[in-house]
Amino acid sequence: MRKITIKNLIDFRRKTDRSKITFLNSLKAEKSVSVEGGGDYWVSCVSAISNAFKRNDKSLLNEKVLEIYEKLPHATANITKTQYQRNIDILESFEDFDLDHVKPSSKIQILRKLKEQSIIEVDGLSIEVKPSHVFSFSQKGSDEIGSIWFVAKLNGYDINELGMFTDILYRYLDKYFSDKYYINKSFCIAVDVVSGREVRYTSLEDGSVRMLLEETIAQINKL
Repeated sequence: MRKITIKNLIDFRRKTDRSKITFLNSLKAEKSVSVEGGGDYWVSCVSAISNAFKRNDKSLLNEKVLEIYEKLPHATANITKTQYQRNIDILESFEDFDLDHVKPSSKIQILRKLKEQSIIEVDGLSIEVKPSHVFSFSQKGSDEIGSIWFVAKLNGYDINELGMFTDILYRYLDKYFSDKYYINKSFCIAVDVVSGREVRYTSLEDGSVRMLLEETIAQINKL
């Protein structure tokens, strides 16, 4: 099987038992088809939110909204018009999201993400991990690392599904950054930009969010 994404794992979980094998077979193909129009369907809103976080400037959200509005009249296909409007809706609703709430109080430094560090092996499965940002910061003399992943899906993810992104994100930090930094679990966060929900790794540890990642991979390996 080719590399798989957390979104693929969530789609698998949502399938009926009968359709799960068919779905797994589709993942063996070179490219699977998304009902949302492909991997870049949400790129406008997610990239703008990611930039707003990086630059600490929420005015970038409105700038992106205006940019998409300019494209909207020139879209000839209804699917493209719908895509543009859905991205606009998310950006406008995200104006109320407090980006400082998902940052440490200390100044952060955005770190470079290497392409060759985008795969994590879990129980024999190669999972692609592409966080929005990895950042370092100092706190009480400790050099710490955190990461945030802004994700989107039509109608959003439930809280336990969102926890799967947080789970793999922590494993990613542990594999590639723990030799130099202390992983701050409170700032290992996945944010669903559709619903505004967030899950920190601490919520997985205390059991308030279920750990579904290994359970899901076990189902796949069994099939």
